[in-house]
This record gives sequence, structure tokens and C-alpha cells, in this order.
Amino acid sequence: MSHHHQDDKDKQLNGFSLGSGKGCPVMTSWGVKVSNDDVSLKPGPRGPGLLEDFHLLDKITHFDHERIPERVVHARGAAAHGFFQVYKSQEHLTKAGFLCDPNIKTPVFLRFSTVLGSRGSADTVRDVRGFAVKFYTQEGNFDLVGNNMPVFFIQEAMKFPDLIHAGKPEPYNEVPQAQTAHDNFWDFISLTPESMHMIMWAMSDKALPRSYRMMQGFGVHSFALVNKEGKRRFVKFHWRPILGTHSMTWEEYQKVSGLDPDFHRKDLWESIESGNFPEWELGLQIVEEEDENKFDFDILDATKIIPEELVPVQYIGKMTLNRNPTDFFAETEQVAFCTRHLVPGIDFTNDPLLQGRNFSYQDTQITRLGGPNWTEIPINRPLCPVFNNQRDGFMRQTISKDRVNYFPNRFGTPAPTPAADGGFESFRAKIEGMKERLKGPKFADHYSQATLFFNSTN
Repeated sequence: MSHHHQDDKDKQLNGFSLGSGKGCPVMTSWGVKVSNDDVSLKPGPRGPGLLEDFHLLDKITHFDHERIPERVVHARGAAAHGFFQVYKSQEHLTKAGFLCDPNIKTPVFLRFSTVLGSRGSADTVRDVRGFAVKFYTQEGNFDLVGNNMPVFFIQEAMKFPDLIHAGKPEPYNEVPQAQTAHDNFWDFISLTPESMHMIMWAMSDKALPRSYRMMQGFGVHSFALVNKEGKRRFVKFHWRPILGTHSMTWEEYQKVSGLDPDFHRKDLWESIESGNFPEWELGLQIVEEEDENKFDFDILDATKIIPEELVPVQYIGKMTLNRNPTDFFAETEQVAFCTRHLVPGIDFTNDPLLQGRNFSYQDTQITRLGGPNWTEIPINRPLCPVFNNQRDGFMRQTISKDRVNYFPNRFGTPAPTPAADGGFESFRAKIEGMKERLKGPKFADHYSQATLFFNSTN
């Protein structure tokens, strides 16, 4: 097994770890040692089972409830721990601490995934890949929830349920699994011209990655960076694999999916176990606020890239994955990402798809993980202590010692932090307009960048 120096997140998770059970007695869930773990309690060897057999009931009840709802999308995944380190301070761009101090190694947890397949589907299918990074910064968690392609199928969150319904197996027979090559999907796409650019990517070799270790990542949306002076700039996030970007052929994918459906999952695991730690560089495309409207496309349109010949990518730091999870369910399955998890110095834009995701990701975790306390699950906990007036709910773990649970109060219990002292403050952007259901005029060009991509493959 690979060895690495423990970071702060490792130490936090160790507080929830049991370690090896070798040599330990079997117990009930409430800590009572049991003398027999093989045979149920009965009146005589051939008698009926007894309701008082609390060990049997405890064991079976827990087993019956071990499955949780799988993710609606990105159900099939693999993940690893690691760290991110910026090369030099980016304080001219942002006040986010983890991007300003090259001496800080920020713990991260990166989950890769396919999008449409169920948890039991194969790794090697033609699909978009999720590339979601949770940064455990000293100022709270920052979730950069992206894909291995820089654009998406739709411009508006309103169309996301329709897109996924069309791409998932057809509702009358649950076929096909983990692939979009079926009538419903192509029916939807043929009537949704904004998807043309993304279809070019999805039908290319980018949808057939050789390895998670050889796959790019993108934040997809335009975000904003804000520095200490309050200056805002637009940003696109890029991840570039140190091993380079590599794919397989469609014929190879079909063979591998039959021979080894866990191919990508095992490749990532085995490379880390052998000490070959995967690495990516984080790149930024920066657009000055005054240049927001200078392009012939809208930077708030998630179906568009910002061509690198117009805005070069600046690579500012490196992420290294150096530890595999020790409990797949507790870590890889229970990790939950949320696009609205930001830290000071990073902010949203008016991208309509991003705005919808900000609601949807929180909402879906409440169903999948049982309630609003999913951020208290160890893999989702921030490193910094969390003080607020939120209480109760399913699976509440924090024991609050304060006698009040409201603000304002006279007891000095948690109060807002001024922005100058590190409190998050949304960028003060002027907003005006009529309340209406319209898109920006540049959103209507669905073909220029699809053509650009197609020509780049020749």
C-alpha cells in the first residue's frame, strides 16, 4: 500500500475510523458482545424463530436498510484523496486563501464518474465523465463540480430534467443502460439545437478516456474571482493531466466493457496503491469585467467555450491524488458536492444553468443522504469548526453547547463576520431588467462553435 504524510483531512477522518476489527469481539449496534453469530434463537433446534432474538433483528434490520438512493446522474464513480498546491500567490485575482499561499497544501477529494449509467454499469461506455473536486480549505469547503468536457448540452437549468429523461433508459423497458444511442435521446437532441456543440464532444474520443488519470477536467461555467480590493474578473477553470490526455477506440471500449467493467476504477486504484500518483495542473482563463461582452458569444452560455487563442489558459497550481478511500460507501458514495459551496474570493455569475444547479445539488443531497445534515457526514465535513444556529433534523451529529439557537442574541453566540475579517460577501453587481423568460441574444448561435470543434478534428 502507498504511504503518504497525513494531512488535516486524513486526521479528521481518522477520528471517525474504527481501524481493524482483527481480534475484536462481534457486537450489536449498541455495543453488546454476542456469543453466537451463526444461528438464530429458537425453542429447540427445530422450533420457530423468536421475536426476542435482538441480535438477529439488529443484523437483518441494518442489512435491509444498507442501500441508499443512488445519484440521479453520476451514479457510477470512483474517487481518491489528495492535495492541491498553488505555484505562486494569485492574490491579484482572488482573496481565496488556498489560491494565495504557495506554502499551503489544501486537502482534496476528487470523484470521477460516468453520467447516465447506474451504479452497476460498466466504466467503459461512451459518456461524459464527471470531474468533481472538493477542496477542504481553511476557510471552508469549495466544490468545483465539473466534467471532462468544457461545455454542456443545454443553456438553461429548466431543460435539465428533459435532457436526463431523454438520455436515461427508455421508460417502458429500461433499455439501453449507460448509453445515449437510442431513439428518445436523438429525438430530444434533434429538437434542441443548442446541444450541437456538446454532441460534437460527446461523439468524439473525449467520451472514451483511456484512464481517469489521463482525462481533462473543466468547471464548464464562467465563475468570478474577486480580490481584496473588490475587483471582479470572470474565470473558466481547467484541469490538465500531467500524463497527457489519451483515449481508446470505440472497438476497444466495447471489448473492455465485457472483459473488465471496472477497468477505470481499478486503474485509478492500482496506480495510487503502487505509488504512481496522478496529477493535474489547475488552469484559469481570465476575462476582465470590462471585456465581458466583447466576444461574438456570451460567456454566460454553458454550451460555449472561450477559445484559448482569445484567452490563454494560465496554469497556477497542481493537484496530486495520493491515497485511496478505505471505505467506498462512507467516502466515495456518501461524498456530496454542491456548486453553491464557495469560499471568499470565488463567486457566481449569471449563467442560467449554474444558477439552477445551485438549487438542485443541495436539494438532491437531502433526498439521497436523508436530510439537511449531510454536511456533517465525515467525508463532507469542512476542516474548520462550524458554528451556526441550525439545529435538529435527521442524523444530526453535532452536539451544540450554546443555550440559544437564534440571532441576534445577548450571549455572543455565533454572529456574522465582516467581509474585511473573512466573511463571505457576494459581489455587488448592478442588476436591472424586465421580468421575462428570455435568453441573451448571443445564446441563439448554436453552430459556430460546433463548426469550430468539427474543423479542429480534421
